[in-house]
Amino acid sequence: MQSTTLSSNRRDFVKTLSAATAALAVAGPAFAQPAPKRNIKLGLDNFAVRAMGWKAPQLIDYAAKLKTDSLFITDFDAFENFEDGYLAGLKSKAADQGLQIQLGTWSICPTSKTFKDKWGKAEEHLALGLRMAKALGSPVLRVVLGAGEDRRTDGGIEARIEDTVKVCKSQRSRALDLGVKIAVVTDACDMQAWELVTLIEAAGKDYVGANMDSGNATWTMEDPLASLETLAPYVLTTSLRDSAIWESANGATVQWTAMGEGTIDLKTYFARFAELCPNVPVHIETISGFNRELPYLKADFWKVWPKAKASDFARFVALAKKGKPRDTWKAPAGVDRKVAEQEYQKGDIERSIEYCKKELGLGLKG
Repeated sequence: MQSTTLSSNRRDFVKTLSAATAALAVAGPAFAQPAPKRNIKLGLDNFAVRAMGWKAPQLIDYAAKLKTDSLFITDFDAFENFEDGYLAGLKSKAADQGLQIQLGTWSICPTSKTFKDKWGKAEEHLALGLRMAKALGSPVLRVVLGAGEDRRTDGGIEARIEDTVKVCKSQRSRALDLGVKIAVVTDACDMQAWELVTLIEAAGKDYVGANMDSGNATWTMEDPLASLETLAPYVLTTSLRDSAIWESANGATVQWTAMGEGTIDLKTYFARFAELCPNVPVHIETISGFNRELPYLKADFWKVWPKAKASDFARFVALAKKGKPRDTWKAPAGVDRKVAEQEYQKGDIERSIEYCKKELGLGLKG
């Protein structure tokens, strides 16, 4: 009798174990569960594939191939002309592929070392961009103040912020009439997030906001999550990438990476992003393969960062302590460098878009 009972219990156990194993096989391990859909538009910034030299029609075709929802064209050189009819045609071509175009350009600060008069004076440049954005159906025009070297100019970054605010104010009525907002990005170490907020508040947040760039935040010694939390009330659009950060001889070194290949906790970042910026598109702007050291252990480094916030810096240092050094990218031997760069850039953005869809639940399309 006891043997029969044990045999029956054993059979029941085997059946239960088999059922559980089958269920696990269907569900997969916990880490393989699909990411929660966030109902956030996903797109690419054309600078991610800058080596291709593509014009706007080719960029639209490529974005459609990657099944993105948005295309951020951040350089006027991508357009064959600036006529309203041509731009409206691009808007229609994109719409046929389920894409929205957003528009950007470069420095509008006339006293920045990076400013160029290729598109006229600063005010003319901004006016042109606003008109083009309207014709393309872009709700924003991304603009840049300058770069880190502007922090060493007369008056420092505060003076350059004031000059940029003046240019923005000169076009306030035009922006409001067209229904296009000016999105200022922190670029190449020009401003930290809190400094960008001072620019937006001084210009007027009714028509000026932020183009948030998570990679640029790491170049200004900021944790991208901290930057997000500072800029969230002002964010109009994005240009995002992952970063690897590690401690090095003179401070810390940053290498931008494809999404999911750095040391930033992207799942935590985008969970917070979904809470704070639910209607803002995510544009991926991969720029990778090289290292930039931030030599904050050298005393003269801090001359241009006199008002940096200790709490933000501490969060950045904590990130650096978790990272490990990485090699820079080199073109494979025997391969034409231009061709190698093109393939490298396409690989980065394509892996990134796939990662964002599968692991972060971004994008409206399958």
